[in-house]
Amino acid sequence: MRIINMPVLQRVVAVLFVVLAGTAQAGSVAAQDTRIGIERGALPAGPTLMDVQGGEVDLSDRFGEKPVLLEFWATWCENCEDLYPDMLEAHRRYGERVDFFAVAVAVGQSERRVRSHLEKHPVPYPTLWDGRGEAVRAFETPATSYIVILDADGRVAYTGLGRDQDVDGAIREVLNSEPAD
Repeated sequence: MRIINMPVLQRVVAVLFVVLAGTAQAGSVAAQDTRIGIERGALPAGPTLMDVQGGEVDLSDRFGEKPVLLEFWATWCENCEDLYPDMLEAHRRYGERVDFFAVAVAVGQSERRVRSHLEKHPVPYPTLWDGRGEAVRAFETPATSYIVILDADGRVAYTGLGRDQDVDGAIREVLNSEPAD
């Protein structure tokens, strides 16, 4: 009996992930009847992940202070590459009022490949390595190019999938629903 070659299995899982991402609808939960990933209003427990520099980041410590945006991505994800300019612009505009995190999923890529990719395509916010799939499970991540925005209370305020998301509009909507200080 032959044991399945792990790199082949990883490629198969990666292809399935891409197919799911390609067939999923994009946009905000507020504008859709179908749920994407974790339910809006949910209060998830944030896992502790390692950033690509080796530091530990407890996402739960970030919830409840100000909104948090999580972008689930992979080096091979075309939708993620298409979102890249929008994410950079959103961070430039809202980075003082929203905590941004890129969450690199451990599907079809290694942490070393993620670091190499970031050298060519840097982001001005922390990139976390989800090597054990803890964040993927916690946020019910259906595919890469998945974005979750938590409000200042740590509740899910937005989920979206794909390249055609209005990231700027979603952030504005979350910020506008926050009570004034």
